[in-house]
Amino acid sequence: MVLVSHDHFDHNCARIIKGDFTKISIEGEREVNGIVVNGVKAYHDDVKGEKRGSILMYRFEMDGVSFCHCGDLGHTLSIDQVEALTPVDVLFVPVGGVFTVDGATAQEIVGQLKPKIVIPMHFRVGGLSLSIQTLDNFLEDVSEDKIFRVGNEVDILPEDLPTETEYWVFCL
Repeated sequence: MVLVSHDHFDHNCARIIKGDFTKISIEGEREVNGIVVNGVKAYHDDVKGEKRGSILMYRFEMDGVSFCHCGDLGHTLSIDQVEALTPVDVLFVPVGGVFTVDGATAQEIVGQLKPKIVIPMHFRVGGLSLSIQTLDNFLEDVSEDKIFRVGNEVDILPEDLPTETEYWVFCL
């Protein structure tokens, strides 16, 4: 399954994927190979898509763990969006600002969705030429004992989910 949040050149390269897969790039709920996926419409900016258009956020569940991927989200969530996306065990949220929400707004989204694990994405790292923010702004008010530096790959089992929100930062 390939989930496409929006059709910008730097985010949709499904054409290079080989093999048999289902591409999902439209709003709504569907089942693919026993996995229910819900595409929820949102915007790439904070003016209802006037600057950068609309995107899709995705919620899906696998092996008893619910995931939400916010794509290039540019605003806090509406009540309807929160209802469509919850409950969330693992949240992938952009934090870099400029083209997406910034760290402070991403923390508001964490508060709206109340995930067990937060995985920040779309932030400045060494060698990146985009003028987006680093991870620092997003994590500045998070207690160090809630931040975990993890590898490039993790297994997430329902019985291993934390009771309080943790922030997992993947190695770069």
